[in-house]
Amino acid sequence: MSETSLSVAETAELSEGRKLLRRFLGQKAFVFGFGLLVLFILIALAAPLLAPHDPYLQNLTARNIPPFWYEKGNWVHPLGTDPLGRDYLSRLLYGARISLLIGISVVIISGLIGTTMGLLAGYFGGRIDMVMTFLVTTRLSMPVILVALAVVAIVGSSLWIVILVLGLLKWDRFAVVMRSATQQVRSLDYVAAAQAAGASTSRIIFGEVLPNIAPHLIVVATLEAGSAILLEAALSFLGLGVQPPLPSWGLMISEAKAYMFFSFWLIALPGSALALLIFAINLAGDGLRDVISPEGRA
Repeated sequence: MSETSLSVAETAELSEGRKLLRRFLGQKAFVFGFGLLVLFILIALAAPLLAPHDPYLQNLTARNIPPFWYEKGNWVHPLGTDPLGRDYLSRLLYGARISLLIGISVVIISGLIGTTMGLLAGYFGGRIDMVMTFLVTTRLSMPVILVALAVVAIVGSSLWIVILVLGLLKWDRFAVVMRSATQQVRSLDYVAAAQAAGASTSRIIFGEVLPNIAPHLIVVATLEAGSAILLEAALSFLGLGVQPPLPSWGLMISEAKAYMFFSFWLIALPGSALALLIFAINLAGDGLRDVISPEGRA
């Protein structure tokens, strides 16, 4: 290949990169949500460096110290301490790790199960589609929170049990959306062309169908990540999720409910962090969908 053709190819790739970057920057909601999500991820990764104290260290002589903006607050504990004297800022920073770990892990487990079922049912149809529909109907007849409560109460609660239970319960939306999207894509011209060219079934599914339904997958993944984080917080609030002394935001809210009329920041701070994280995930996912979808590329 000549140098001229190489330079033309490099110029085309650079132009495409600039167009993609321009589309991303044109989505203000995505930029804000993605920036906020990256901030949470950086905080979670750097929690050991940012935390001023050990999040598990108890000091009963320093219980319920208010944040620094109150008269009795101080900069030794900028966001105060909890009823056991543990530094609240440190526990909030480490709590971001648990929430992100749960959201990502549950999406990976449920996404693999649901996407595989949806792709197979949507592409092949017939009995496979009937079996998948039956499984989804059966799953939808069981409320997630009630099943999770029952399983955790029987098996016991820990971080990894919560992740596994939620991952095995939240695949239905992936399956339904991927099935519908696959049924729409499998009848398009480029899939028929790949079949006529003799491409294998796996090549068609993973090379032609899956990349074109990826925008739907991203939206479902972001919704499920936020839902999983909220469900973990609800289970921890009820005492059946992450167990003490792990600094789960839901558990922190549960531990502070007896002090809500006297030290409301004990609930307001983890509650605000939880709401901001879910807000950032949803904004980033929705904006990414708009950018990479065919309508957004047009």
